[in-house]
Amino acid sequence: MFISNAYAQAAAASDPTGGLMGMLPLILMFIVLWFLMIRPQMKRAKEHKAMVSALAKGDEIVTQGGIAGRVTQVGDNFLHVEIADNVNIVVQNQAVATVLPKGTLKTL
Repeated sequence: MFISNAYAQAAAASDPTGGLMGMLPLILMFIVLWFLMIRPQMKRAKEHKAMVSALAKGDEIVTQGGIAGRVTQVGDNFLHVEIADNVNIVVQNQAVATVLPKGTLKTL
């Protein structure tokens, strides 16, 4: 009496594109993400790795903590950096933020 009869309905027509149009926005978002975020980050990481591997004794550097100094010894994973007369610290290679031009620390 209160329950209506349920009748079988005709099946919906299938999508002729096979669902590719539904995936297209997701694919486009991934492409945009790749070119705007992932690719530039990989490029910066590659440049930083090349900079760290090219460090040599006498280079003037700034660490990520903001300490400026001159490299006195280069190891596999660590650098010895002179930050003042007879004051040496040991930092990881990856902590180097930038390499300064020669003679920069003399003017400071």
